[in-house]
Amino acid sequence: MPADAGGRDGRQTRWDSHKLERRRQIIEAAIEIAQQSQPGTEIHVQEIAERAGLSRTVVYRHFADRSDLDRAVQAEILEQVWRLLIPQITLQGTVPEIITRVISAYVHWAVEHPALHRLADHDPSGDAGQDAGPLEAGLDRIADRISGLLLLALPPMDDSVDVAALIDPLVYGVVGMAFSSVRRWISRPDRVASADQVIGLVSESIWFVIQGHAGLFGVELARTTRAEDLAERVVATGNLPT
Repeated sequence: MPADAGGRDGRQTRWDSHKLERRRQIIEAAIEIAQQSQPGTEIHVQEIAERAGLSRTVVYRHFADRSDLDRAVQAEILEQVWRLLIPQITLQGTVPEIITRVISAYVHWAVEHPALHRLADHDPSGDAGQDAGPLEAGLDRIADRISGLLLLALPPMDDSVDVAALIDPLVYGVVGMAFSSVRRWISRPDRVASADQVIGLVSESIWFVIQGHAGLFGVELARTTRAEDLAERVVATGNLPT
């Protein structure tokens, strides 16, 4: 029987592909049910199995337990969010425009998918001893992207200062603040504030933090300062992040 480059025969390769497809099918079924349900509604494995056209037993062949399934569903939901947000984190526009662009995309997604936002927001395992879950890993991903942009705007500093390490907790805190603010707003039964008001409030709060801390690094930020200009200034001085 012919084997592939890794020494595995074609039948094993097809089986692996089949398992991945089944796993994807189950996750998509769970997300479909959640999307059609009220936020916080308990979704049973039997419902997921029926939506996927499988038996409950088959579902558990592809996931170790319910917690494993929940984490996989959460990871897929968050992957959809990150695919939406990360392209918005670019150097196009002023700093307030960039912030508002990202927050607006996030808030509108949360409004359109309240049940999915609820699933993305909780710890499926409840085990603090486990490795970072999908949510924390995703927040890290967004924070890293933002940190990379901020480093482009900072002037040369003393070699003894690790600027990236210095701003990392600040950026992670800002990202967490935005997520928590929207979580609090979207979960309330009486949303007195409109989506546009929340976008404005959260965006302004982030702008104040970034503008204030930029001053500590010797960077003067105005609302009209374009991110592209900041990057060009750094290139001109040779202060490229490594």
